[in-house]
Amino acid sequence: MEETIPAALAAAAERFGAQEALADGDVRLTYRELHTHARDVAGFLANSGVRHGDRVALCAPNTWHWVVAALGVLTAGATLVPINTRFTARETSDILRRSDASALIITGTFLGVDRLADLDGSVPATVLRIPVEGEEPPRDGVTEWAAIPHYVGLLPQVGPDDVSDILFTSGTTGQSKGAMTSHRRTLAVADAWGECGELTERDRYLVINPFFHSFGYKAGIVAALLRGVTLVPQRTFDVHETLRLIEAERISVLPGAPTIYQVLLDTPERLTHDLSSLRLAVTGAATVPEALVERMQTEIGFETVLTGYGLTEAVVATMSRPGDDKATVARFSGRAAAGFEVKLGEYGEVLLRGPNMMLGYLDDPEATAKAIDADGWLHTGDVGVLDERGYLRITDRIKDMYVVGGFNVYPAEVEQALAWLDGVAESAVIGVPDKLLGEVGKAYILRRGELSEEDVFAYCKKNLANYKQPRFVEFRDELPRNASGKVLKRVLREENP
Repeated sequence: MEETIPAALAAAAERFGAQEALADGDVRLTYRELHTHARDVAGFLANSGVRHGDRVALCAPNTWHWVVAALGVLTAGATLVPINTRFTARETSDILRRSDASALIITGTFLGVDRLADLDGSVPATVLRIPVEGEEPPRDGVTEWAAIPHYVGLLPQVGPDDVSDILFTSGTTGQSKGAMTSHRRTLAVADAWGECGELTERDRYLVINPFFHSFGYKAGIVAALLRGVTLVPQRTFDVHETLRLIEAERISVLPGAPTIYQVLLDTPERLTHDLSSLRLAVTGAATVPEALVERMQTEIGFETVLTGYGLTEAVVATMSRPGDDKATVARFSGRAAAGFEVKLGEYGEVLLRGPNMMLGYLDDPEATAKAIDADGWLHTGDVGVLDERGYLRITDRIKDMYVVGGFNVYPAEVEQALAWLDGVAESAVIGVPDKLLGEVGKAYILRRGELSEEDVFAYCKKNLANYKQPRFVEFRDELPRNASGKVLKRVLREENP
């Protein structure tokens, strides 16, 4: 396998050539064309003064432009800094400042907001604007995507251990931190993901996961690059558009957060679309209900459903494998992948060690030392169990555990039980203050059909020990989530001071 992403791109252009690399509406790029377009972006950056090792920020939705821009940044020898498109101008400016970005590639108007105008001039000297929602008026000091010239010059040599990207954590527990990694490590985790999913050039991969997230970028773009897969980006999740794309593009690979599959299952329109091309689903979270996995296989028709576990600091830590039995896939997040070792520390905390972990946090040696101990183990903050085969089951986040009258309660266990109650589409359980017991459980529930609080209480009384039973139930139309689709329990706890 090639050891830098630019080398992997060049190899893909040679190996897959006329194979379709990107299918985004009317835009269809072969691997050879993808290579050419990425070199054009790299040339533009080089001619604009971006040098080897500089950082280039990228803030745009899932379109073919993001793929070309990201590969162009890496081909120029620069470090890619993806930015969440949901960030406010203040949050975006903070990432630009902390990463000391030399250039910014950014969408203009997206979801009705002019992202570039909102930054109010706090941008690097070099700005490239990606068109998303129609024509935009010219702006001083900004280069339009269509104005990028064809490039035929020489570009910097990139090394395997150069920093390929800095991915900022979601910041759900404080200020976000920039996890740095190298070309070699990025390629290795992407290759491991592709191997577990048995990706080939025959696959067509619908990417709903945001490209600015490691799932969309590394398990999406880079994994596809290594195996000649056709990428079909979707800007934002809309179940009607997802169903249309699956049928029209003959999608075979559809990874995503559990909520995506739940919405697909609950949409009557699903029955009017041909989904027979689907073969692989990959999901993961603290709680992936067994009932959901079963329905994905029997009702949607996925041939293979895999679960995995990873985080920004270690993108692919464990994954299940094709051939694993249904119970294993539903109850576990797979076994070690991408060269990782897995063990359990104090309180059952999941610890990871291996050659494909992050290099450290940007300009934060204290946080790096706190996350990675002297023996090289990354402390994840997740609680889990390992079976005799080495399969990992994530039971919860250490910080999400609450104590009811002296008994520890892990919300994931309660959520897993609630998933079997008819009428529960999804649940999120937290601990809330209680004068007598210290804390008690509160369940936030997305429901389908008729379901009452009394139904929930009666079910929990029958299926859970007394101290695990939620004392409060609140029905919601939606739950707060981060970019990867995980529920932000911190936000729910803040509602219950």
